[in-house]
Amino acid sequence: MTSHPTRDPRLTPARPDLAAAQLRGQVAALRFVEGRPMHLRAEIADLRRTPSLESPIDTQVLFGETVTLYDENEGWAWVQLASDGYVGYVSRDALAEGPAAPTHRVTVNHTFIYPAANMKLPITGALTRGARVAVAGESGDFAQLAGGGFVFAAHLDTLASRAVDFVAVAESFVGSPYLWGGKSSLGIDCSGLVQIALAESGLAAPRDTDLQQAALGEALPVDAALGHLRRGDLVFWKGHVGIMRDPEILLHANGHHMLVSFEPLAEARARILRRGAGEITAIKRI
Repeated sequence: MTSHPTRDPRLTPARPDLAAAQLRGQVAALRFVEGRPMHLRAEIADLRRTPSLESPIDTQVLFGETVTLYDENEGWAWVQLASDGYVGYVSRDALAEGPAAPTHRVTVNHTFIYPAANMKLPITGALTRGARVAVAGESGDFAQLAGGGFVFAAHLDTLASRAVDFVAVAESFVGSPYLWGGKSSLGIDCSGLVQIALAESGLAAPRDTDLQQAALGEALPVDAALGHLRRGDLVFWKGHVGIMRDPEILLHANGHHMLVSFEPLAEARARILRRGAGEITAIKRI
């Protein structure tokens, strides 16, 4: 039997009973299927490791994201995200048929959907930063969504637009609660913060810290003084990442404060080492 390199299960749509058709001959499975495109119609949805509400949240899917559906059973959909390739289980009710056809994305941490172009009306929904929408027209200060509803137009930008400073995007999350697997201001983790901030600047990033460390930027030396750092440098530990606000201050979603917060890098470095999580593993410059 031909041997194949070990594949990262986080990014490989393969189970013992079922795998994506494009993996035929590369993985072992009882059957292979062609996936079909879907998109998220819910504001945000948890992507879980197994089809259970007790399963850990690996990441989240945002409104308008395209996914490939490979299987559905008992209210769960087994999917792969188009944005970063992550594989997992999401509520089937959160999905709609077909790929998304967005024109704009949300560039504020939260915005509301109204039934008409009137901010005094009761809202019908909400969208988080990074959500993708199709704009069908304009009405005063509001953008009319192709799927229904109106959003304040200044809270949107075209997909082609780019944030000038991804650190400023990350700074907008300061004070947001820490949530393992989270990707919004309602709850976010360290690698989710990096991914969301870079995405708004037009830079695709993997989801987890180990993948980000391997894929992003140019490696800088790690020494005792760390006097060569500048705004936007990414600092990695095993299982953790932060963004330098300036040469001395680290911005990160962290379990110590259970918030997205600023703190001196020297203090974070000493605490993380003291608690047995080890030294800095890499510094990468975008």
